[in-house]
Amino acid sequence: MRQLGHAFLVYPGATHTRFEHALGTYHLAGRVTQDRDVRLAALLHDIGHYPFSHALEEAGLPRHEILAAKHLRTGPLAAVLDGLGVSVERLLQLIQGSSPSPFAGIVAGSLDVDKLDYLSRDATMCGVPYGVIDVDRLLTSLTLTPHGVALHAKGLAALESLLFAKYQMYRNVYWHHAVRSATAMFKRLVRHAIATGLLSADEIAIATDDGLSHELQTHDDTGLARALRERRLAKRGLDIPATELPAETADWPSRDPDLLERVETRLARELGLGAGQLFLDFPAKPEMLDVTVPVVGRSGSAAEHLGLPRVATELHRAAQRLRVFVLEPADIPARAVVELITWPREEVEARLREDQTLLRVGA
Repeated sequence: MRQLGHAFLVYPGATHTRFEHALGTYHLAGRVTQDRDVRLAALLHDIGHYPFSHALEEAGLPRHEILAAKHLRTGPLAAVLDGLGVSVERLLQLIQGSSPSPFAGIVAGSLDVDKLDYLSRDATMCGVPYGVIDVDRLLTSLTLTPHGVALHAKGLAALESLLFAKYQMYRNVYWHHAVRSATAMFKRLVRHAIATGLLSADEIAIATDDGLSHELQTHDDTGLARALRERRLAKRGLDIPATELPAETADWPSRDPDLLERVETRLARELGLGAGQLFLDFPAKPEMLDVTVPVVGRSGSAAEHLGLPRVATELHRAAQRLRVFVLEPADIPARAVVELITWPREEVEARLREDQTLLRVGA
């Protein structure tokens, strides 16, 4: 299972796997603490992950942290953990970020070993300079208090570099237009496979990248599986940076995959395209730069000391782009699409239900 899903279509070196990342996270956790459960939770934090990175969570399937429970409570892995005398419930709490342990932030927090590993690893494998962070400095700056993980002031500069690296990786790698095009096509393909009974969510949850690709290509009546295999990606019919959009946009394009697909189908029809030939993409991660870790000997969080509350929203907007991808040429009315993503979910649903146009005339 590749760490970065379809990013290898853009960055040929991005073929590193979840296994490598899990080992790296385990190693970094061991540099922070010798607590066995914390190290095992770091090793197993992605055990419930789907094929092709986070695309299927965007498509509406349960989060991988939830699926981890099934693997840890039943089957061969559960038997091994039981034989070691490991508390599965404690591991799950650490993985899911609900643990009362002061160690919790090491595995699932705003400054955890997961981020320290994947940012450096992803940048190295993609061959880009954006993920260069001082992991050693951050690790030696971390300390454990009765209230959880804290950071010494000497680590603030390294933390600032990590957060900027994260912003750069989203802007240039994770949300690269070709990566997002492939992701949008893949989401539609899998949703169609589930809706038609070709595959179940449970089957997909335990599949590998290659195994799932094979099943989708074997029974593909959409043409999307073959197009992905041959790298015939949907092209940008519209591409607008979020900094040029109204300050208030709706969250349904990134949080309601069912509504999004209905909107895409309607837009395709209004623009004279076939069903499944248009994809609306407006990814969001507003918590991208959240960092609540306290600073030793100082009041306030690290975020406050770095001035993040003043700039985090604008940096998120700078990384975001509103895109419409199409498989056939189409004239996309930019103003109408921009207006559409400012409508609340209720208005969009009402227009769909009443068969009203989504692309207002003159917009």
